[in-house]
Amino acid sequence: NWSLGPKRLGTVLQKLGKADETKDEQFEEYVQNFKRQEAEGTRLQRELRGYLAAIKGMQEASMKLTESLHEVYEPDWYGREDVKMVGEKCDVLWEDFHQKLVDGSLLTLDTYLGQFPDIKNRIAKRSRKLVDYDSARHHLEALQSSKRKDESRISKAEEEFQKAQKVFEEFNVDLQEELPSLWSRRVGFYVNTFKNVSSLEAKFHKEIAVLCHKLYEVMTKLGDQHADKAFTIQGAPR
Repeated sequence: NWSLGPKRLGTVLQKLGKADETKDEQFEEYVQNFKRQEAEGTRLQRELRGYLAAIKGMQEASMKLTESLHEVYEPDWYGREDVKMVGEKCDVLWEDFHQKLVDGSLLTLDTYLGQFPDIKNRIAKRSRKLVDYDSARHHLEALQSSKRKDESRISKAEEEFQKAQKVFEEFNVDLQEELPSLWSRRVGFYVNTFKNVSSLEAKFHKEIAVLCHKLYEVMTKLGDQHADKAFTIQGAPR
């Protein structure tokens, strides 16, 4: 009996079709899940990097906007230094938000995806070793079914088969355990990633809202200081 034992492999291997290739439908499902998981993780990485780039863009735009306001300020206008302070503190908040997202989410995501190339390589090696296993099995079965049996060749073929079987099992057993485990752990990874993103964003918006309110108050008092210079647009509909 040259089939691989289910106890050792944790699966049932079948021989299908004329090519008599060993098939494992459960493992093929694991591989499909792995490919999907890698694609999902890669997209998440791409979108998170885009999100971080947008934060950097907003940081720069925010700073330039407050700088432009500070530049038009006359020395005697109310809140000149407050405007500068608000801009500087906003910049610090944007920078802190960006850096904490990098440290808490992007680097973790990079580490998570760093597992995939090695696993993909081992899946490919398993496929090659399975071809070797089937080839050795076919050769042995052909010698055993021959009318003129050559015990020496059969013995050598048995050794080659056992060697091919052992090498294949080394890759197969590990992947049979690792792939479903990796697949199930993705849920916890997504939960942790988005809990981190959402909590950091909530904290950022709460803190920057205080500064926005401060700027609003400064503008209100500046307006009061120059109440006789209310802004109107000539020709605007009333």
